[in-house]
Amino acid sequence: MPALSPTMTAGNIGTWQKKAGDTLAPGDVLVEIETDKAQMDFEFQDEGVLAKILKDSGEKDVAIGNPIAVMVEEGEDIAPFESFTLEDAGGEKAPAQPSKEEAAESSEPSDTGSGTSPPPPKEEPKSSKPAAQESESSGGRLQTSLERSPALSPRAKALALEKGVPIQQVKGSGPNGRVTEADIEKFKPAAAPAAPAGTAAGPSYEDIPTSSMRKTIANRLTESMNQNPHYFVSSSISVTKLMKLRQALNASADGKYKLSVNDFLIKACAVACLKVPAANSSWRGELGVIRQHNTVDVSVAVATPIGLMTPIVKGVEGLGLESISGQVKDLGKRARDGKLKPEEYQGGTFTISNMGMNPAVERFTAVINPPQAAILAVGTTKKVAVPAESEEGTGVEWDDQIVVTGSFDHKVVDGAVGGEWIREFKKVLENPLELLL
Repeated sequence: MPALSPTMTAGNIGTWQKKAGDTLAPGDVLVEIETDKAQMDFEFQDEGVLAKILKDSGEKDVAIGNPIAVMVEEGEDIAPFESFTLEDAGGEKAPAQPSKEEAAESSEPSDTGSGTSPPPPKEEPKSSKPAAQESESSGGRLQTSLERSPALSPRAKALALEKGVPIQQVKGSGPNGRVTEADIEKFKPAAAPAAPAGTAAGPSYEDIPTSSMRKTIANRLTESMNQNPHYFVSSSISVTKLMKLRQALNASADGKYKLSVNDFLIKACAVACLKVPAANSSWRGELGVIRQHNTVDVSVAVATPIGLMTPIVKGVEGLGLESISGQVKDLGKRARDGKLKPEEYQGGTFTISNMGMNPAVERFTAVINPPQAAILAVGTTKKVAVPAESEEGTGVEWDDQIVVTGSFDHKVVDGAVGGEWIREFKKVLENPLELLL
């Protein structure tokens, strides 16, 4: 099992693209593997022949380094590998788990005389062992199973089998308690105890197994909420000018591109990050530093069938809107298809999460993607009545607005700095021609 991401410790086997006997060349896809990040194609880097598959499709939690297949050089006979097993390849290796007895033992001997040493083990006196006791016996003769069964005629037995009557529960009315056909006919099973009044029916549910990616998402976001002191800054932003500019650019594109509102937002994030670089930073506690990045690599949240992915548009500060639009479409499609490479979703300096396509979501807050220090949450576009001055006096006109909420890590970005970033973002978005400079 190859390590396809830095945090991967185990993987799930997907579909094998090759079968035993197939020849492999460098770059050929051997098998699909579900890592803690995504479903990925494992490309073989050597020449050879697949002699035996040791882990079938669907195998879960295969530890890194455990054998999953046998490869041989081209021209080598693969017949001897037909009966080759996982044990022949060295077996599966898993971290050794200490037994309960070992865990209970102290790491310090009891005879060291230190204050932390455990007391010496107490020896049980020999007399403390309980003496063996003989079970009480009624003194009667052991009965066979036939003798323990109630007496009944063959016809009564056949009738009981036909009606499904439990013979052991029938009280015989014949001589010496013999069960008769009439007893079988009259038998009525005891009614089950009625449920107490007002008792609700048991819950109905379905347990859905968690994928490796879902476990990683759960661990990382829980870690983010526990270790990163979030604070949130919201702002209502007019996008009326932006919508008109987008419409004009798309109308003159001749089908070469189709810009989305999200493309403008990504570019505006880069402009604001350059003006307030503290928000384009990451916490590096292990090094004792805050790393301030000179380029803006924007992670774009994408919903996929297996969970949230954040493919990265790199160097956004140097890209035009057309290039940003093309990259977002390509990365989003491959994210949903599970075809992203690790370097395309690992890293990033700032994240944007846009739920504007859902008209029910006016605003929301997002969880920071560590080690980044900020993430922007974008709600849907709403028509808002605003005062407007005209020759006839003060009137009302409709303005397209969105509500954005920035989540900032207070370890890295102070409150006033987060507010400054939101102000710069609002300024450039309400004057979108600045994005073309």
